[in-house]
Amino acid sequence: MLHIYNSLSRHKEPFAPIEPGRARMYVCGMTVYDYCHLGHARVLVVFDMVYRYLRQAGYEVTYVRNITDIDDKIIARAAEQGIPIEQLTERFIVAMHEDAARLGVRPPTLEPRATAHIDGIQAMVRRLIEREHAYLADSGDVYYQVSSFSGYGRLSGKDPADLRAGARVDVDKHKRDPLDFVLWKAAKPGEPSWDSPWGPGRPGWHIECSAMSTQCLGNHFDIHGGGADLQFPHHDNEIAQSEGATGEPFVNIWMHNGFVRVNDEKMSKSLGNFFTVREILNRFRPEEVRYFILASHYRSPLNYDESNLEQARSALTRLYTALRGLPATEPAAEPAAEPNGGESYRQRFSAAMDDDFNTPEALAVLFDLAREVNRLRDSDPPLAAALGGELRALGAVLGLLQDQADAFLRGGADANTRLEGLQDAEIEDLIQQRTQAREARNFAEADRIRAQLRQAGILLEDGAGDTRWRRG
Repeated sequence: MLHIYNSLSRHKEPFAPIEPGRARMYVCGMTVYDYCHLGHARVLVVFDMVYRYLRQAGYEVTYVRNITDIDDKIIARAAEQGIPIEQLTERFIVAMHEDAARLGVRPPTLEPRATAHIDGIQAMVRRLIEREHAYLADSGDVYYQVSSFSGYGRLSGKDPADLRAGARVDVDKHKRDPLDFVLWKAAKPGEPSWDSPWGPGRPGWHIECSAMSTQCLGNHFDIHGGGADLQFPHHDNEIAQSEGATGEPFVNIWMHNGFVRVNDEKMSKSLGNFFTVREILNRFRPEEVRYFILASHYRSPLNYDESNLEQARSALTRLYTALRGLPATEPAAEPAAEPNGGESYRQRFSAAMDDDFNTPEALAVLFDLAREVNRLRDSDPPLAAALGGELRALGAVLGLLQDQADAFLRGGADANTRLEGLQDAEIEDLIQQRTQAREARNFAEADRIRAQLRQAGILLEDGAGDTRWRRG
């Protein structure tokens, strides 16, 4: 049975969806004013993995990942570039979708945009005012009254009294309490606004997610996810808003992926260690980046270091080498449903994933399966091929091993850094020359060509009757 670590209860809990057989999940998506960075990539890949596994486990999944397309940063960036906000956000929505697709991230079931849910946002603000959880300030802003909600801060573990003690009392003179946060911002000159019962304005960031999640999934749903940095104040505020407005429990299980560090330091533009997904994909293939993310447990810190990406490349090379030349593992073929011995690997894989999506342990199962494929390749080719199908099928649950083995091992069209040096046709020609030299028993020339290829990063594998190659 699937168990998930709940950030709210701080322990693993059995996953028991509100509606049997159906899982409803909301994940905080991107604020679209710039290209996605490595932290965004981790959120995209982690919850895509969760989405894939829930479906594999037989659940009907409604996966909602929102887009924040109105925000202070968006307004400031559009003004800085002298372009309409819609032009800026559309550019980066397209870029986000491109990055996600390259990383093998499946589109969510629903992808609501904040600007398309203004009516629902205003309706939730009205309910909060009616239920005396919110108030209209003299400034024209509407604030959530934190003191009205019992248990505020229980997700992050922060005590409101401690927060107040550390707050500056002069931050905003219109607030009744320094912890109160804005639900509706009164319009400022030159900023986009919508008419409302409280005057022209726009939504605050926190209320957007409460409104979109409950409109798409209902007042009470199964899983809410996001990065660990969102626990406070964003997710604490979502709980207060949503439960304050509906009077119902909001979310059963809260999932948070760990922080991303670069060379063991916090990722930051000021430190010069800030990488966009596009920059990383100029040096490493998308599947290598995806493997790197999944090689660490989703709740653990993720340290970006190029040596770790190189390890991901080597690991994938080992797995694809096991798949190479197995006809049952080609994309058009159907792998055997019940190969002898395959069930034990499936059980171990499921046990790992059922333990709070333990992807490092699941990957270890793939390597055990790859070793068995290699062991049986010559002695029992049909069984090796069937187990190769299992390897590819289990890899697919993680969004891995879906390329042609030869295409991956030879570099692939998407491997930007592999397009330098020898091209495929040149390599094949040199291999042919080497074959002819061996047939003529000119072993010195054959060795010279092998050494030339090795220097160019091309590794040869001599088999029965042919020579295969891959980029090292």
